[in-house]
This record gives sequence, structure tokens and C-alpha cells, in this order.
Amino acid sequence: MTNVGDTEIAAMLDKTLAWSRARGYRGYNKHDGLNSPLLRLLLGWGKWPRIIAIQGVMRFPVNLRPLLLVKKTLNPKGLALFTRAWLHDHQISGQPAALHQAQSLLAILLQQRAPGDWRGLCWGYHYPWQDPGFYAPPKTPNAVVTSFVCEAFLHAYRVTGNDDYLEVVNQAIPFYFQHLQRLKDTDSELCLSYMPLPMRMRVMDVSILIAAVVAQYCKLSGDDQWLDHAHRLATYVTRQQTDYGAWYYTDPPEDSLIRHDNYHTGFILDALQRYHDACATPCPAGYTKGLQFYADRLFNQDGSPRWMSDQDFPHDIHGAAQGILTFSRHLDHYHELAGRILNWSRNRMWNSDGRFYYQQTRYFRKRFTLMRWCNAWMARALAAYLYQRHRQRKPQHSVPPDSTLNTAHHGIP
Repeated sequence: MTNVGDTEIAAMLDKTLAWSRARGYRGYNKHDGLNSPLLRLLLGWGKWPRIIAIQGVMRFPVNLRPLLLVKKTLNPKGLALFTRAWLHDHQISGQPAALHQAQSLLAILLQQRAPGDWRGLCWGYHYPWQDPGFYAPPKTPNAVVTSFVCEAFLHAYRVTGNDDYLEVVNQAIPFYFQHLQRLKDTDSELCLSYMPLPMRMRVMDVSILIAAVVAQYCKLSGDDQWLDHAHRLATYVTRQQTDYGAWYYTDPPEDSLIRHDNYHTGFILDALQRYHDACATPCPAGYTKGLQFYADRLFNQDGSPRWMSDQDFPHDIHGAAQGILTFSRHLDHYHELAGRILNWSRNRMWNSDGRFYYQQTRYFRKRFTLMRWCNAWMARALAAYLYQRHRQRKPQHSVPPDSTLNTAHHGIP
């Protein structure tokens, strides 16, 4: 089969956005098993029964959620990803309709913020979440979702110059530093918890995602009151990199069964670059080493995403999307790999109705679509790839990052 070209990628993006928009961006989520009233009644009373319910629904070969009466919901992280896809679409096309779609989603995101007496705007998932180390009721805010939402508002500010969008980020930052636990706090390093709950697990991507948001806000606003926190967060994560370029999911590694996995590695690399771009400092040598580890150890020759560096299957569409995002920022060195991941995504996981399948296991494909996990991530990835390709074709002085453009649709001749 021929390599996927920019025109076909643009058509896939249009269909993905249209399919998702037609459903109001509502869908099922990977860990939403306890949104089933049946499972909540039968298994919602204790830690391990809840884990069995969530993991059972997540791992089953077919989508049990309709049978279990799970309702489709909005996912704030998914909305943030769709927002950024529409913003990139507008940046490439100059079409007001794409910007209007993004702004509509930003308005919905403000409505979806976590309820409660939080010192700062914050967002979480609309389902109960049981982990071996904690239990979070529905809509409990967390650092990762809040960071993704803040990235959407930062992107919107860069595109529009609307100070209201930057102010949203300003109002979110206190949540990080006044509600999350300080799991490590020294003169040079800071590590914050995933959620505002009693927990000791240091999840590696959390601190660098926060650092990237804070550093960007400080640069754009000229207010550097939080900048020392961002420096210490980034220093902590940088020092946790192994000598072969990888990061474990947790510190210490034995706190999780996840080791060097695909998309969390991409999260760290992307956030590390955003942090250094905001600080106007070069990425450390470890960044290039980490990028090479990601390319060599977490993707197969056919472009399929490995689950972990030492575990091939399942090949997850989220991993493919993250690879496209990360390598599209480095098309000078990784254009071929980005192309292979795009080819695999189209050939193995694309349904021409406008949706992406969830996973390819060793023996079968899970042919259902989880709105945030599949379509939101791939819309974000396809749009970012097209945006980077568009910038490649334009003189750099005429295409500043995250600026509003006025060119042909998707920048494709």
C-alpha cells in the first residue's frame, strides 16, 4: 500500500473531526467501567472489586459498555485535544469556522471544571477511578488533565491574543501548588502528586507537564512568580532519566508495573521541550538521547507502537498518536518514522467512517472507538503533523509558531 500523503491525512482529519463533532464529542473512556450502574452495584464497594470491574471492562475483547449501561460522557482531556486540533486546522487554513469550533470547546471546558472548593481552576475525569494506591471519586481533579486543558488555553492565547485565555491558566496554577502533595521538595528539585489525595507514588510525567504549563505562562504573561517552581520540577524529572535515555513511569520504578512505556515517554519528551522553549534554553543532551530511545525501543519497523520497551503488544492507537506528535516536531531527523507510524495507523486502525480503532493485540483488533483515547488523540496528532509540514513549506519568518495563518485549506496545494 502506498505511503499516506498530506492530502489523505487532511481528509482523515476532516472525517475524524466531523465524526466526533456529530456525536457531541461524547463517548466511552478507557477506565470508565464503574460508570456502569450494574458494576457499581455489584463491585463498587471495595478496592479490589473496583479494580476488577475497571480492568475487566478495559481488557475485554469487545466493548461491553453498552451492555453494562455505561453512558457516553464528555472528557475534559479529550475536549482539550480536539480544541488543539481545531486550532491547528485554523492556523493552516485561516478559516474562521475552525477557530469558532475551538472557541466553542474552550467554553465547554470552562463548564466542565471540577466542582468543589479548590484554590484554582482544575479538571478531572467523569468516572470513579480505583488504582492500587488510591481511589478517586468522579470529577476529582488531577494534575495531568488540568495540564492538558491549560495547554489548550495557552494555544488559544497564542492564536488569538485573547487575554481571557491566558487568565484561565493563571487561575489554574494555584491548584498545582496549593492542593497537590509535595512528594519531594528541595532547593533544586520539586515533585508533585498526581491528585490532591493522600498518595506517595511519584508519577514521572506529572512534574514535567506542570513545569511546561507554568514556564509557558510565565513567558507569555511576564509574571515569573512561579518560575522557580517550574525549574525545580523540570530538574527533578531530568535527573530521573536513565543513562540509556529512558524514564520509568514512577520513582522508584518498583512502585508501578509500568516501566518504559510508549505514550508517557512521549509526554515527557514533548513537555521537556515546551519547558525549554519557554525558558529560551536548549534542551539538555539527555533530550536527544531520550528521543532516540523512544524511536528505537518503542516503535517497530512497520510503525506500530510497542506497549513498553520490553513488551510489544498491545499496539495502542494512543501510542501511535503520541509518536506522530513527538516526531512531527523533528521532521528533519524523524520524517521517515513519522510516516511509518501514519501508514500503520491508516492501514491497521482507520475506519473510513471517521474513527480510529482502539488496539491491535497479538491475535485480534479491538475495533471499537473510545472518543478521547482514539479520536481525540489522533485528531490532535494528524493536525499537529499537518501544521509542522505546513511550516516546513513556508519561510520560517512568515510562519511564527502558533500564529494565525491565511492560506489554502490545510496548506495543501
